[in-house]
Amino acid sequence: MRIPLIAANWKMHMTTAETREYITEFLPLVEGVNDVEIVLAPPFTSLAVAAKFLKGSNVKLAAQNVFWEEKGAYTGEISPQMLKDVECSYVIIGHSERRQYFGETDETVNKKIGAAVATGLGVIFCIGETLEEREAGKTFDVLKKQLTGGLRDRKIDGLVIAYEPVWAIGTGKTATPEQAQEAHEFIRNELRSLYGDVSESIRILYGGSVKPENIATLMAQRDVDGGLVGGASLKPDSFSRIVKFKETQGG
Repeated sequence: MRIPLIAANWKMHMTTAETREYITEFLPLVEGVNDVEIVLAPPFTSLAVAAKFLKGSNVKLAAQNVFWEEKGAYTGEISPQMLKDVECSYVIIGHSERRQYFGETDETVNKKIGAAVATGLGVIFCIGETLEEREAGKTFDVLKKQLTGGLRDRKIDGLVIAYEPVWAIGTGKTATPEQAQEAHEFIRNELRSLYGDVSESIRILYGGSVKPENIATLMAQRDVDGGLVGGASLKPDSFSRIVKFKETQGG
């Protein structure tokens, strides 16, 4: 039984004061929700204050990025150990915006996954195709390349996959439930070929304009195990409604 995971990726939003205000409002809204793993991923500057206000709650903390070295002359970078030090449970790796704007490749993603797993961090590993790739019929080729490149020689302990069709991120467009299921099923089959039966325990999240209005239909799909939520996670009420999708499903 895979426990659903709903993660908020705040991207480059929220000061420390806004983070404190958000968490203070959010926690009462999701109090008692124990059948969904809830994760918040603030910017680096808000991690410490978020950890303080999340302590003892049912919400876990994630970072949005990490570097693969333990320490050294890497100006501006953050190590896995530093994330553990501020009580992060997860780190997002390979987000399409990191690939698009900051030149991340399957090779650098692979290094980051290795370093994070070795440090005991859970990894939310993002993969997904662009609109051009989807229209060219290359969706599965892209997913396979990103999966095999990112996971080469890596353990998958604590691994979560996030399928994020790039054409649906921040655009208001969402993959249909059928499109999401098709991609998630392909990913699970590829994981099975790489790792065997352990693939059945790996959670695969959908990311791409997830909203309170569409989360229940997405979660009804067999291989959709949660969501990586961007814009709709920036308001406590909106994100809490996503977290409590089972109420929409009627149970």
